[in-house]
Amino acid sequence: MPSANGISRPDFRRADGRPVRALRNAGTTDGRTVDVHLRDDLVHAVVPADGAPAGELDLDLTGYLLLAAPADPHIHLDKALSFDEIRPPLGDLGAAIAAWEDYGPRLTVDNIADRARRAALRALSYGTTALRSHVNLLPGPDPLRGVRALLRVRAELAAVMDIQLVALAPFTVPDEAIHEALDLGIDLLGGHPHHTPDPEGNLRKLLRIAADHGVGVDIHTDEQLDPGMLTLEQLAHAVRDRPASTPVTASHCVSLGMTRPDVQARVIAAVAAARIGVVTLPITNLYLQGRDHLAGKPRGLTAVRALLDAGVPLGAGADNVQDPFNPVGSGDALETAMLLVTAGHLTPQESYTAVTAGAREIMGLPPAGPRPGARADLLAIRASSLREAIASAPPDRYVVCRGRLVAAGRSERSAVTALAD
Repeated sequence: MPSANGISRPDFRRADGRPVRALRNAGTTDGRTVDVHLRDDLVHAVVPADGAPAGELDLDLTGYLLLAAPADPHIHLDKALSFDEIRPPLGDLGAAIAAWEDYGPRLTVDNIADRARRAALRALSYGTTALRSHVNLLPGPDPLRGVRALLRVRAELAAVMDIQLVALAPFTVPDEAIHEALDLGIDLLGGHPHHTPDPEGNLRKLLRIAADHGVGVDIHTDEQLDPGMLTLEQLAHAVRDRPASTPVTASHCVSLGMTRPDVQARVIAAVAAARIGVVTLPITNLYLQGRDHLAGKPRGLTAVRALLDAGVPLGAGADNVQDPFNPVGSGDALETAMLLVTAGHLTPQESYTAVTAGAREIMGLPPAGPRPGARADLLAIRASSLREAIASAPPDRYVVCRGRLVAAGRSERSAVTALAD
């Protein structure tokens, strides 16, 4: 759709899942203007733009930057968008857990599925074509309400995005419920051993159940500031000899960022040797951690720079989106990348890699992006550079998943803003 200045705009009518043959006149992060030709769900060729008019199955991306589409390796769709419904008190992690557990009896399959669907589609509209969601096994007589809700949403959205599910098992939930969740088709097993009376024992139980079902694990690990809580190191030693085909992810790892340099180096070496992927979750950890530090507040992030320097796969996710654990957040991966620049001191490229290639590696997904042979999961955004895209998060976007246009958005640039003299 051309605008008054002749520059193409996204057209909502075209975001109908149709296959895309070529992306024309797209900007790249290295300053080129290219045509990207797709074949089925892969990028077939990337060539200098030839000025040819866009055909019926082409997109004219004049004025847009073409990037790999984000993937979110850690979100809680079952909790998302529940803040106004629950109206929890603002507080630390303990207060958030209590608010969620108190509200648990009122959660229904339909209620959870509705919010999860809206949150997933919101993420898709921003450009995220793959996500991994944790889903709580709930207390009470029906602990699998959230599991059934997210299995429903995963099936409904399978044509437009990849969704992986992790059964988040509190230590109070019977083992039978964990086995049943995995039997229903949950992809991975998770938990939070550091919040149990016996962290090492709980960790080993989760690893044993996962091994029995032949699935990987994604563990909430050391989500606290105590430098002496290093379940991450126990996890690394416990899984070092596992089969290479079994993925292991450690999420949060907050206390790693609080340890002495020598301890940090020792733990990271064990993590690297065990081939564990680490997911950092800046918005929620910045919100929840350090509230009792009246001065010199810690940032509450894991040791992102040291992990990258050691070659550990690093991903970053939205975590909690407007729920008791975080009252704000949009679910936009560019928001996560921006926080890694400001709070984690990563470069814009490193930050965007954490929400794209790093996340996909941890999730076991094929590489994506505008290069030959890669999966055609692509985000086109109206920006001249990656730094500008992260800084401004422009709403003008096209989202392509597996070679099909699945979302488009635009802003009305003709709107007039009145400013006071």
